[in-house]
Amino acid sequence: MQTYIALLRGINVGSKKIKMTDLKVSFEELGFTDVVTYIQSGNVVFNSTITNVKSIQKNIETNLLSQYNFEVPVLLLKPEELKNIIEKNPFTKDPKREEKLFYVVFLFEKPKEEFIKKLYEIKVPNEEFQFENSSIYLYPGNGYGEAKMNNNFFENKLKIKATTRNWNTVNKLLEMTN
Repeated sequence: MQTYIALLRGINVGSKKIKMTDLKVSFEELGFTDVVTYIQSGNVVFNSTITNVKSIQKNIETNLLSQYNFEVPVLLLKPEELKNIIEKNPFTKDPKREEKLFYVVFLFEKPKEEFIKKLYEIKVPNEEFQFENSSIYLYPGNGYGEAKMNNNFFENKLKIKATTRNWNTVNKLLEMTN
């Protein structure tokens, strides 16, 4: 049995509404066990005997499309992958940084090198980021609500899908896998 963390992109913003109780049922209908949702932004921890991550993602996306009539991109992580992402956050090493301003932008695939290089050429006052494998660590000094470097910014610049979570959520999701 493998534990997975599903990050759903873009639900409960705009017209893409899914109740967490309904989302839990959707996952259970797919045969997943120990399904637990966390807050309204599309976070699900569950267990499965299936080990093919792409197959699980596709099943979830297809099921949600048929139930809600809109696409919901799903990113799956294993607990050890999320733990690694948490451990590599460069901003945690600076005691002057406020933890409430830590964000992780999870990328659905690795972007092209040329887009990453162009991204590093962009400077936004009081906002910093560090790219690491398939994640971006974001530190919006004025808060995420005011950030120019938000999820849409990274998706547009890197030409791939992404979903963003605050540091509390990232850590809580890992905690839920234990």
